[in-house]
Amino acid sequence: METKYIFVTGGVVSSLGKGIISASIGKLLQARGYKVTIQKFDPYINIDPGTLNPYEHGECYVTADGFETDLDLGHYERFTGIHTTRNNSITTGRIYKTVIDRERHGDYLGKTIQVVPHITDEIKRRMLREDEQDEKLDFVITEVGGTIGDIESAPFMEAIRQLRYQLGRDAVCVHLTYVPYLKAADELKTKPTQHSVKELQSMGIQPDILVLRTERHLDDSMRMKVASFCNVELECVVQSEDLPSIYEVPVNMQHQGLDAAIMRKIGIPVGETPAMKPWHDFLDKQLNATKEVHIALVGKYDLQDAYKSIRESLNLAGIYNDVKAKLHFVNSEEITKQNIGEKLSGMQGVVICPGFGQRGIEGKIITAEYTRTNDIPTFGICLGMQMMVIEFARNVLGYKDANSAEMDDKTPHNVIDMMEEQKNITQMGGTMRLGAYECELVKDSKTYEAYGEETLIKERHRHRYEFNNEYQEEYEVKGMKCVGINPDANLVEIVEIPEKRWYIGTQFHPEYSSTVLNPHPLFMSFIKECKN
Repeated sequence: METKYIFVTGGVVSSLGKGIISASIGKLLQARGYKVTIQKFDPYINIDPGTLNPYEHGECYVTADGFETDLDLGHYERFTGIHTTRNNSITTGRIYKTVIDRERHGDYLGKTIQVVPHITDEIKRRMLREDEQDEKLDFVITEVGGTIGDIESAPFMEAIRQLRYQLGRDAVCVHLTYVPYLKAADELKTKPTQHSVKELQSMGIQPDILVLRTERHLDDSMRMKVASFCNVELECVVQSEDLPSIYEVPVNMQHQGLDAAIMRKIGIPVGETPAMKPWHDFLDKQLNATKEVHIALVGKYDLQDAYKSIRESLNLAGIYNDVKAKLHFVNSEEITKQNIGEKLSGMQGVVICPGFGQRGIEGKIITAEYTRTNDIPTFGICLGMQMMVIEFARNVLGYKDANSAEMDDKTPHNVIDMMEEQKNITQMGGTMRLGAYECELVKDSKTYEAYGEETLIKERHRHRYEFNNEYQEEYEVKGMKCVGINPDANLVEIVEIPEKRWYIGTQFHPEYSSTVLNPHPLFMSFIKECKN
C-alpha cells in the first residue's frame, strides 16, 4: 500500500486537543494493523521549544535521538508506543533555517527565494518525510499547531493545499473546531465552526472530516446543520465531548466511526472494528481505581503542562497499581523549614521535580531533607535528584556550603558540577546532554528490582550538570549509593538510600518513556511503595 497522509488542523481557538485527536487517530489505525507515525508542525520561529519558558509552552519533551520537542509528541508516544525522532517535530524556524542555509551555500544560484515555492516546497518535503527512505509507513499523520487564520501558519496551509491536490485520495484533511455553549441563551452555537471552515476553504482546503469539540452533547440535527453548511458528509461530522480522561478519547472516536470515515475517504475497505482489548482493559482498571494515593509535586512551575509527562506517568502507574494518583502541586519557592511539615501533611509520596536555575531550589533541598529524615517515599528527577545529592552533602557529609556549580560557581564543595563536554559551549539551544543513553544498574538495589532485574537500561536525558564523581566514595560510605552508572562516561545516573523505604533520584527523565500500555517501572515501583 502507498503511504497515506492525514492532516489535522484546528480552528476557532487553540488548545482544543489536536494532539489528543492526532494520537487517537494514530492509535485507531494502529489497532487495524497499520504502521503509523505522527508529526507536529509548529508555526513559531524558535528552532525548537528547548529555550521556551514552560509558562509559554508547557513542558519540553525529549525524543530518544536527543531532540527537544513539543509536549504533543509525549501524547503521540504514550498513546501509540511509537518512538518519535527529530523528524517528527518541525518549526517555522527549522524550515527557514534550512532554506537560508541552502541559499548561503549557493544551492539556488540566480533564484529569488520566496515563501512560495521555496518555503512551501521544504514544508512539503518534510510532510512527506522524504528523508526517511528506509521507513515504510502506511499512514503519516501531520498535526499543524495554532489555528486557521494565524499569519504564521499560512505557508503550512498552502503546503497542505498543494499536497491535497498532488496526492488525491491518498490525503485526508481532519479539521478540529469548537462548538461553544452559551449559558444565557441555553444554546450550542455552530457559527464559530462555520466561520472556521470558511476560512479553511478560502485557503483552498475543503475539510473531509470535522471533529467538533464540545462540552455538551450535540444531537443529530446540529451535526446535520454543520454538515450542510460545511460541505461535509454527516457521517464525517464527529463530536469530541469532554470526557473524564483523555484515554477515553480513542474509544469515543472509534464509537463514532472516525477511523472508518478516514478509511472510506481514502478508499480502503473498512473491515471489522478492532476490539482493542488491552486498551479497554486499561480503561476498566482506570474506572475501578478509586482508592486515592496522595502525591506532592514539589516544583516551581504552577501549571499543569509544565510537568505533563510526570503527571501522566504517575497517573498511569497509579491505575496499574489499582489506585488513583491524586497529585498536589507544592510551590518550592514557598517552602521553609517551618512550614514543610504542614505543606506535605497527608502526602504518601513526594516527587521533587526537574527544572533549571536558582528559583525555588532551597525549597527542594528542604523537602529532600524532610522526606529523608521522615522516611517518606521520594522520587527526585534530574534537578530533583541533584537537590537530593546537595541536601545529603550539607546535612550528612557535613559540607554546609555544598552546592551545584550551576547555582554557585564559587562553591568549595561542588557536589554537582558541569559536565566536561559542556564547559566550552556558548550556545543555549540544543546543546545539553540530550536523548537516550545507557545506564548500568547495580544489582541488589531497589532500582534494579524495580526494572525487573535488567542490568543495562536506556533512558532519556536533558541536563548540563552532573554528580561530581570525586565525592562518590564519601556518599557511598555514608549511605547514599550510586546504583546506576553510564558505562561510557562513568557518569552517575541514579542515587538511592537503601535504608529508606523508597528514596531514589535519577539524573535522566523516566517520564519520557512511560506509555499507556507500558508504564515506566520506576513510577510503578514508587506508587506501589506510596500505596503501602
